[in-house]
Parts: sequence; C-alpha cells; structure tokens
Amino acid sequence: MGPGFDVDAVVLDIEGTTSATGFVVDVLYPYARERFGALLASRGDEPEVARAVAQVRELAGEPDADAGRVEKVLGEWVDADRKATPLKTLQGILWAEGFARGELVSHFYPEVIDVLRAWAAADGVRLYVYSSGSVAAQRAWFTYSPEGSLMDLVSGFYDTENAGPKQEADSYRAISAAIGVAADRTLFLSDRLGELDAARDAGWRTVGVRRAGEPYFAAGVGGHPEVSTFDEISLARSVR
Repeated sequence: MGPGFDVDAVVLDIEGTTSATGFVVDVLYPYARERFGALLASRGDEPEVARAVAQVRELAGEPDADAGRVEKVLGEWVDADRKATPLKTLQGILWAEGFARGELVSHFYPEVIDVLRAWAAADGVRLYVYSSGSVAAQRAWFTYSPEGSLMDLVSGFYDTENAGPKQEADSYRAISAAIGVAADRTLFLSDRLGELDAARDAGWRTVGVRRAGEPYFAAGVGGHPEVSTFDEISLARSVR
C-alpha cells in the first residue's frame, strides 16, 4: 500500500510525472524548433511573441539581436534544456496550434487519466497543474489527450511566469495564495528532488514519482514519500 493523504488540492508536474519526458524531448521540442523561424518572421509584431523576443534579448544580454540570432539562442536553450520563460512561451504558442490542428496528441502514462478522474470526482478535491511549460502548452496538453479533453478535471494552471521558478519555495506560496488552499492541505507530485524540496519548504505535502527510464530516476527523491505510479497514492477523501 502506498502513501495516503487527506488533502484539498493536488498539484501536478507534467514531464516525468504525468507524462514521459521522452515524448516532450523527441516530439514536442523538434516540432517547435522547426517553426521558431517562421513564427518570428511572420508574427513578430504580435504582443505575446514580441514580449517573448524582448525577454530572449534581455536574458541573452543581446539587446540588438535580430530574428535570426534570437532563433539561434532559442535552439541553444533547447539543447541545454534551459527552463527559460520566453522559450516556454514561444514553444507553447506553437504546440497549442499543433495540437489544435491535430498534428500533435499529448502523452500520459497508462494509469494517470483514470486516477485523475477518480481524484477529481472525490468530494472537495481540486486538481491543478504546475509545470515549466507555459500555461498555453499545459492547456493544449490537457485538451488534446489520447482520450479527448481533460480540461474539466483541472481547476487551474501555473507556470514559471504566473507562479515563479519551480525550485523556489516562494513559487509554491504564490500558488497557495492563488488557489486559496492551506499549504498543509496541498499535495505536490513531481519527479525532481529540487522541486519537491521547494514545495515542502513552503509547507506542502509531497510525493516523488520515480518512473524507470525518466531522466531523474537515478537521482531519487530524497526523504519524500515515493511511488512509481499514481495508483499507489490514496486520497482519504476519495474513500470516505
């Protein structure tokens, strides 16, 4: 029997937790990378794109970088797996459109969708997402799943722009304030020790998800409760 919790909110990481990192790296990253140039060239005046480009120039320390240079920087950040907000913003725009066109379908580990449905149906339990991927990308991910839209399961989405960096406790405090749930009534699921530590520092309950083949599997989850699948976790409210 795995760990059990009596909580009011469950906050989900995506990569390595609900879904395979390999899908993101092997499918989504190349999809966006091939389209950065066209996005910058044809839609650079759109407010969201223009703001992201300005952020790229600022983070790169190159205020005069042209579209070609910005595209190159974005590619370098992809190679380095840098969790830069403007990169995630531009990826999110392209992914959302790819999902909407039917060119992309998101990935979930086999047990995840059924477990999320059961948790969402539990009296008083709300589900949220907190991922380094942009909110736009998260919404597309849950809209275009292999089993259709899962948007009715999720009460809110958070990323590094509207919450903050995932390895800083203040980001989790900001989410607590936004969702109106006490820290000790909130459960966070992630595969990364630094994120789990930050959530625990903010007073949240935590579970480390370790799936074989994921990048952080060998690193372990420190002293956090550990599972390999979502169905090892029980929510007390779901069995009342």
